[in-house]
Amino acid sequence: MNKTQIQKEIKEFYEKYSFPEYEKGDSPTSLMAKAEKGIYAQMLDTEIPSGSKILDAGCGTGQLAIFLALGNRYVTGIDLSHHSLEKANNFKNRFKINNVVFENQDIFNNTFQPKSFDYVFCNGVLHHTPDPYGGFKKLVELIKPDGYIIIGLYNTYGRLLHNLRKFIFKITGDRFLFLDYYMRQGDIDLSKKQVWFADQYKNPHESTHTVEEVLQWFDKNDISFINAIPTIEIFGKMDSIFKQHSRGTKLTHFLIQLSWVFTKHREGGFFIIIGQKLHKV
Repeated sequence: MNKTQIQKEIKEFYEKYSFPEYEKGDSPTSLMAKAEKGIYAQMLDTEIPSGSKILDAGCGTGQLAIFLALGNRYVTGIDLSHHSLEKANNFKNRFKINNVVFENQDIFNNTFQPKSFDYVFCNGVLHHTPDPYGGFKKLVELIKPDGYIIIGLYNTYGRLLHNLRKFIFKITGDRFLFLDYYMRQGDIDLSKKQVWFADQYKNPHESTHTVEEVLQWFDKNDISFINAIPTIEIFGKMDSIFKQHSRGTKLTHFLIQLSWVFTKHREGGFFIIIGQKLHKV
């Protein structure tokens, strides 16, 4: 498929399956309660100052953008899917969250001025575009000097067992759903499970990426490596999201990613890398 066709099919897919789906009874209080169960979200809320200007590129239904806005930050969420943005705006308006805005915009052809944001998030998005590196470069333009970019992608190693399940579902007509960890959970709404399954196993286009590849993106665009989730250090620990950590070596990257085959497949092989835009004099 060419770039235009990929983008068209992805847009149509997310008009049908807006992701992530809200659960019945979701509210700002419940979003905060869910966040408190995860170290990553807790740290984001603790470490990103109030008043920060944030872009959530590919925001989907806006759950991350809304969560960040609840901490008195100014958040803009953009997405190609009108249906997803409708759900985001419905939640925003229902609970009168005024410091977040949602816009139907494309990462590759956005209307923002360069150096507009303190933090740019793009989680689970670039691997569904026809040009992940090109999208990354567009996002780098939007970060203020000393600002941060947070990129979430599917990992080439961490996705291996997931792709095996995808093959099994394809040849069996989507039987044996218990093979997927998320689908086995009894406390998740059926509608949310259905959207998860479609996003993970029926998506019309996706790519996978390695730690080394993303670090090369950083180096080519004057982005200093800060951190990764999970860690890419041997015996590394999650003590702060925005404190600079060692970027390790190609060997440690290989060994750690090899372990992700067995530890990250439940989350679809998803990993996050954080960088800081160098302040040129």
